[in-house]
Amino acid sequence: MRELVLSDPGTMLTELVVTAPVFARATDAAEKAARLMRETNLINLPVVDSEDRLVGLLTIDDAVEVIEAADSEDVARQAGASPWSGHYMAAGVFQLARYRAMWLLLLLVAATLTVTVTDAFEATLAQAANLALFIPLLIGAGGNAGAQAATSCVRALAVGEVRVSDLLKVIWRECRVGLVLGSMLAMVGMVIGAAFVGAQIALVVGITLVIICGWAATIGGTMPLLAKKLRIDPAVISAPMVTTLVDATGLIIYFTTAKLVLGI
Repeated sequence: MRELVLSDPGTMLTELVVTAPVFARATDAAEKAARLMRETNLINLPVVDSEDRLVGLLTIDDAVEVIEAADSEDVARQAGASPWSGHYMAAGVFQLARYRAMWLLLLLVAATLTVTVTDAFEATLAQAANLALFIPLLIGAGGNAGAQAATSCVRALAVGEVRVSDLLKVIWRECRVGLVLGSMLAMVGMVIGAAFVGAQIALVVGITLVIICGWAATIGGTMPLLAKKLRIDPAVISAPMVTTLVDATGLIIYFTTAKLVLGI
C-alpha cells in the first residue's frame, strides 16, 4: 500500500506488484514465522491458509515477543533449568530452586558414571597416583569444549544455519575444531605436567587433551542435531548434560591412554 500511494501516478502496476511474496501459513509455528521476518527484514508478514488466501498479518512487535520467548526458553534449557515466565526479581527463592532442581538431580545421577569409571580404574591410579592430579584439568577442558560446541550448534539450528541433514558435515567440522583446540591445550598441558610430575605423565596429559577435545566437540555439536531428528527440543541437550557425558568418557580416554603409554 505504501509503494502504491507514493509511486508516480504514471507508474504501471506491473512494476510494483510482487509476484513471489514472502508469507507464512496459519499452520506454521509462530517462532518459524517470526525468524522468517527477521531474515527478510519485513515489518508485516502475510499469513495465508491452505488455499493461499490472506487470513491476517504477523506484525513486527508480535514477532519480537515470539523470538524473545523462544530464546529465553532455549537459554534456560541450555543452562540446565526448566523454562519459566515471569520477572526474575519478582520470583521467590523456592520458586527459582524448584525450576532448577529437576535438572540438577538428573545431572547428579548422570555424574555417577564418573564415579563408576574412576572405581574401575582404581588399580591404574594406585600404580601412578600422580594421574589423579590432572583429572580436574582434563575433564574441565573436555566439558568446556563440549559445551561450546553444543551452544554453537543449538544457535545454528535455531536460526536455520544448519539442518539435520548436515549431521555428517557437522561431525567432520566439529571433530577438526576439537582436535585443533586440543593440540593447542596439549602444548600448555605438557609444560605444566613436565613441571610437576615428569615427562611421561606429561605426555599422557598431552595426548589425552587432544583426544578428549576432539571427542567432546564432536559430541557437543552432534547431540542437538540428533535430538532434533528425534523431535526433542535441541536446547534440552544442554551444556551441563553434554559436560556430564564428556566427563565420564573423558576419564576412560585418560586412563586408557595412561595404561598404553606407561605400560601399567
